[in-house]
Amino acid sequence: MELILIRHTTPDIDKGICYGQSDLDLASSFESELTRILKELGTQSKVYSSPLKRCRLLADRIGTEVRLDDRLMEMDFGDWELKPWNDIPTDEIQPWYDDYVNTRTNNGESLQLLNARVRSFFDELKALDDDIVVCVTHAGVIRVMNGIINELRLDQIFSLKVKYGEVLRFFI
Repeated sequence: MELILIRHTTPDIDKGICYGQSDLDLASSFESELTRILKELGTQSKVYSSPLKRCRLLADRIGTEVRLDDRLMEMDFGDWELKPWNDIPTDEIQPWYDDYVNTRTNNGESLQLLNARVRSFFDELKALDDDIVVCVTHAGVIRVMNGIINELRLDQIFSLKVKYGEVLRFFI
């Protein structure tokens, strides 16, 4: 099976803001980013997508049948959502910096929890009899899937860079 992972296009938010599961609008560059993605990918029949607007709007333009799945949502940063990273108090963020794999953000998720829900989705995909599976999702989810496919430890996946609107192809 070919697994095609697409990161959503550029969101309409200032740099330096924490926005995991916040439902953001898209930047004005959406149409040009979409054109580039469609040139590379073309339209697809079935597309899985995070239900967050920044993924759903792209999936609706790529696929004729879009299936939303909450497991494809970005990591939940809880109380930190929509706060500037630099404004999160050190006593709150330092434990997470020290062990982001196992430590939950305040009222949010740890990387381990994100991994568990993404792995659940991934395991269901592997059981499908589809030649091609397309997923529109977020950088965190893409890093986790890449880690699963390439057998990386969770503490290694943040070195994987994923650009807005990037299309990645894997054979699983």
